[in-house]
Amino acid sequence: MITAPTRRRRALALALAVLGATSVAACSGGSGPEGGRPRSSAGPADPADRPDLRRFYEQKLAWKPCGDHRCASLTVPMDYSRPGDGKTFVLPVVKAVTAVRGKRVGSLVLNPGGPGERGVRLVEDGVADDIGRGVRERFDIVSFDPRGVGESRPALTCTPPGPEAAAEEPPAEGSADTPAAAPLHPRTEAERADALASARTTAADCRKASGSLLPHVGTHDAARDLDVLRAALGERRLTYVGWSYGTSLGTSYAEQFPRRVRAMVLDGAVDPSLDWRQRVLGQSTGFRKAVEEYAATCAETVGDACPGATPEEIRALIDRLVERTQREPLPVEGSESGLDAAALVSALGLSMYTPEAQWEPLSEALRAADGGDGTKLAALASGEEEDTEGSESAEGAADTVGAEGTDEGSAEPGAPEGSASAVPEDNSEAALVAINCLDVPHPRDARAYWDALGPAEKAAGVHGTTGVTNELVCRDWPSGPQRPHRVRAEGVPPVLVVGTTGDPATPYEEAVSLARQFPGGMLLSLDAPGHTGYGRNPCVDRKVEQYLIDLTEVRPGTTCTG
Repeated sequence: MITAPTRRRRALALALAVLGATSVAACSGGSGPEGGRPRSSAGPADPADRPDLRRFYEQKLAWKPCGDHRCASLTVPMDYSRPGDGKTFVLPVVKAVTAVRGKRVGSLVLNPGGPGERGVRLVEDGVADDIGRGVRERFDIVSFDPRGVGESRPALTCTPPGPEAAAEEPPAEGSADTPAAAPLHPRTEAERADALASARTTAADCRKASGSLLPHVGTHDAARDLDVLRAALGERRLTYVGWSYGTSLGTSYAEQFPRRVRAMVLDGAVDPSLDWRQRVLGQSTGFRKAVEEYAATCAETVGDACPGATPEEIRALIDRLVERTQREPLPVEGSESGLDAAALVSALGLSMYTPEAQWEPLSEALRAADGGDGTKLAALASGEEEDTEGSESAEGAADTVGAEGTDEGSAEPGAPEGSASAVPEDNSEAALVAINCLDVPHPRDARAYWDALGPAEKAAGVHGTTGVTNELVCRDWPSGPQRPHRVRAEGVPPVLVVGTTGDPATPYEEAVSLARQFPGGMLLSLDAPGHTGYGRNPCVDRKVEQYLIDLTEVRPGTTCTG
């Protein structure tokens, strides 16, 4: 399961803003290098030519001021096979108007990943301010909340309305009803039965809360929304940058609309040819290697803040904490449940995305935990260090819901009649589960998961076993139409794939594979730890900017160093 949940938005902002001026660019229409000239017609099968989709493709975005940006709403059919049934998603769109009059080429569309991350929030957090000057002068920066995500209407939630939600309140600490922490590797029949029951409950809650939305939030449909957005922006061809899961969205777009791509950067690649088990093994192994790299290079990265004097001391400390939290959670200030082993593993993994920004707080948290206080690690695991203020711009966009969208306060599809399912301000975890489970087929037979535990533990330790058990929820999920496959995108122009050799979440090998699968695909390597490369390294930024503005191709074997 691709894990780029809520906590990593701040890490992404750091990668894009703090660590050097980013060079991002895009163009689809107008003047400039091949700016609006497709190499050939999109052909009669182009969805824009379908009469039943024309009203979506011909809509105009009604831009309104929202803080420092411009906001609008985009209406797309909920079910592209039945676009006339009146059921729609209304997606918030935000634009930073940065292009200079007389130099403007077009719009750059960004997706920050996830799945479940909000594109609107990415722009609100200031990504446009940190994009290279040459790019800003030529392109407006655009993003959106994908279907079911963030301020999309309707939006996903896995919190059932009414009595079901109240029933989920945890019992007080010390109560006889307090459940034992789930083991990182369920071995006994009882432990496995508990793991299956927990996964079934999560899936059932999502069905109760989001119901008929679940079959319609997959990446295949989100890519079709992206093409409707392209048309609404007035662009003949799309220029796009996607990070992490955003590479899946970009790949799907390129497969469905290859001749509508002008330039595409896919950073932190997801290989569509892998099945669920291959994905788990690859990603969990990436996290294990990243934690080992943290122990080995902590001193040169964060200095005296390291929680041990040697790599061996740091590894021993982490092992000690894993064993301790499996026996009993560490105390956490303001929490009755404390920090268990699963939260510890989560905190470790989430701290591997931007080492230059995250390894020092992790070191301080590990040192405190070794002294018996799990508060700082719990904050890393839950994302409490992030700004949780509401999104004024997104609310402004969401308020302009079209007549076909779900009205505010009305019951969303799947909610019990007469009630409205309360969507939390941050629904990225629900979206992460819903989209991943729909996109990647999973076995129904529980034995497949138990059989995967041993190899996962051997390859990645606790990161592997937790990766497998996290997939159990997909066992009880609606199946989507997609299957593992190699990219089919005949006619697409050269796509630039960026791969970071020490990437924990999207292993470098997947970037190599994806670049090879695209006809004319290009690979730009960054020899460094951390998740994704664009926005974190001046060399990568420069190569990406040259490609996006001038369509300059990257030579085979090009490698930047961290």
